[in-house]
Amino acid sequence: MPPNILLIMADQLAAPALPAYGHRVVRAPHLDALAARSAVFEAAYCNFPICAPSRFSMLAGRLPSAIESWDNACEFPASVPTMAHYLRASGYRTTLVGKMHFIGPDPLHGFNERLTTDIYPADYAWTPDWSRSPDDKPTGISMRGIVEAGPCARSLQIDYDEEVAHQSVQKLWDLARAPNREPFFMVASFTHPHSPFTIGQRWWDQYRHEDIDMPSVPEIAYEALDGHSRWLYHAHGRDLHRVTPEHVRRARHAYYGMISYVDDRIGQLLAVLEQSGLDRDTVVVFTGDHGEMMGERGMWFKQTFYEWSARVPLMVCWPGTVQPRRLGEVVSLVDLLPTLLGIADPAGAVVPVDPLDGRSLLPLLRGEVAEGEGLAISEYTAEGVCAPSRMVRRGRWKYVYTEGLPPLLFDVQADPGELANRAGDPAIAGVQDALHRRLLQGWDPHDIARRVVESQRRRLFLKSVCEREDYPAWTWTPPVDARRQYVRAGGGAGPTNAKALARFPYVPPTPPDRERPAGEAVEQPPDPARHERR
Repeated sequence: MPPNILLIMADQLAAPALPAYGHRVVRAPHLDALAARSAVFEAAYCNFPICAPSRFSMLAGRLPSAIESWDNACEFPASVPTMAHYLRASGYRTTLVGKMHFIGPDPLHGFNERLTTDIYPADYAWTPDWSRSPDDKPTGISMRGIVEAGPCARSLQIDYDEEVAHQSVQKLWDLARAPNREPFFMVASFTHPHSPFTIGQRWWDQYRHEDIDMPSVPEIAYEALDGHSRWLYHAHGRDLHRVTPEHVRRARHAYYGMISYVDDRIGQLLAVLEQSGLDRDTVVVFTGDHGEMMGERGMWFKQTFYEWSARVPLMVCWPGTVQPRRLGEVVSLVDLLPTLLGIADPAGAVVPVDPLDGRSLLPLLRGEVAEGEGLAISEYTAEGVCAPSRMVRRGRWKYVYTEGLPPLLFDVQADPGELANRAGDPAIAGVQDALHRRLLQGWDPHDIARRVVESQRRRLFLKSVCEREDYPAWTWTPPVDARRQYVRAGGGAGPTNAKALARFPYVPPTPPDRERPAGEAVEQPPDPARHERR
């Protein structure tokens, strides 16, 4: 039987903020332990540095422009096959728990079941309007999240992630105790450490305030910002609040606490895998949908292609098959679908019905091919800008083009702070020309702009009509069937099955110095019919 797959996601988690990627202040012991057992990608990127399009692109294995996912209020077409569809075709049971930010009437997109609602709107409420200049911000984004950062007793985000963790833990136990187990694909997606920057006192107190480091690249004067960053300066309302160094330190302090919080929730899931024995035949993938600028260059949130915004963590743990190591080849989230499909269907019986923009990382993970330069493409057409933007990262070079603005070209290895724009440097003209040609391949900025504006016009009209009443009612409300919980007479979880589920057998952990040989049997839960309490 192919292995189970557990995909764990965090929201707005910048790779450089994790100790597994070199951060010296943040504490995330569960992710550290996972990284020690994983192949860790050092240069993984999102394909759109904002929530919904990044997730849609990842699920579809296609770039956002290919599925016309322009912003956080753009419908994800139900006709687009996702990794959930492909894994179901491969014989997997698929479950979604937590945030995915689906827009439109399809709340499942191939998943057999979805156990929680979403945290953000599923309609056209957040449609941007490029005709109103970059400071149009339908999501209400502002610097209040920075100037008001600090500890809290409770927050909406904590409410949400507590439910995500509870439902995920319960579902994993249910899967482990199922009498007729089939391979499962489960997504557990948390909303931390997404802004606003508030966290419970317990996690705030894990850090001494004086130990919080300040941004490695100080604030850059408005006059020295690139054009895209100037647009975001106004879109984020940076001209409306005075952000002091203490505000910056408190926001970073809260962000670090939020990372520790979500690390604890992830630790709960990993503990269930170990306690149930599922860890022996489950591939664990950890990633995020995009990063967070965290005051670097004086910038916050995402929506840009600088490293803290566009680079994401990516870890793959597959005991007995993937050796723990660090991989420097450039990859992106669209590579996950073909990779997971290769795990689920090694014979290749399920063939994608659309051409995918990603590639399988399995040969790289298994050490069957040497590392190369790799390639990642990221796009942006959402709020805060007025023209299409695209990034190409290949090897050490990152090239950014925004229609109507001067291009940016950085040697990310030699210049990790991305302070020296090499665009126009005759010494590397060939590099820039090659990256520019690749950037325009299948992407016409004039056509993209036309399609974006047309989409905005349609959705803004529908929004104006729908706001007059509760329509469309696309918010997902998960069904609860109490007839199948606990002890019930008749069908469902009857006395025999319910009592057996209460006594999951102890599964001793695999000794740390011994890998389970391929093909070795894993102790299975007993047949519930044989364990009725007498």
